[in-house]
Amino acid sequence: MREEFYEQVFEKLDFSKQVIKGNEYESCTFKNCDFSNSNLANNDFIDCTFESCNLSSANLNNTSLKTVQFIDCKIIGVDFSICKPFLFAVYFKNCSLNYTYFFKKKLQKTKFENCQIQEANFSEADLTGASFHDCNLLNTVFDKTNLTQVDFRRAEHFAINPEKNTIKKAKFSYDGLRGLLYQYEIVIE
Repeated sequence: MREEFYEQVFEKLDFSKQVIKGNEYESCTFKNCDFSNSNLANNDFIDCTFESCNLSSANLNNTSLKTVQFIDCKIIGVDFSICKPFLFAVYFKNCSLNYTYFFKKKLQKTKFENCQIQEANFSEADLTGASFHDCNLLNTVFDKTNLTQVDFRRAEHFAINPEKNTIKKAKFSYDGLRGLLYQYEIVIE
């Protein structure tokens, strides 16, 4: 049973380095809140929005993210692979997702828009139908990742090995082909 249930707007609150466990947040909005280095384990976030929040190094162990939007957020070094898988659904816009971890995460149709996703890890994740519009994927790892129908046409700096990933019907721009051929060490001019 949940300790507390919330359905409200939280604004300009500092939760950094705090332990917030066992609560349910439904249709909540978090604006300009600091969750950096906080422990958010075992919480449920349902239909929530985080706007201009800092969630860097937050612990999301066993946390539910069900239809959660992150807009203009700093989410550096967060391990999403330890979130509850049931109904996991997220959306990212204008976020910094550097050093994030999505190992084996089901991210079908997830939208990443105008995000910095550098040195992140999507190994063995299922990104079927996802899109990376105007995203920087420098040094991000895709290994044994399902990239079926993923839209990379407006992404940049990615390196994807087609022999190690499923890329059937994925979409790439002409300029993005370089990111598929890097491992062959050929010169493209």
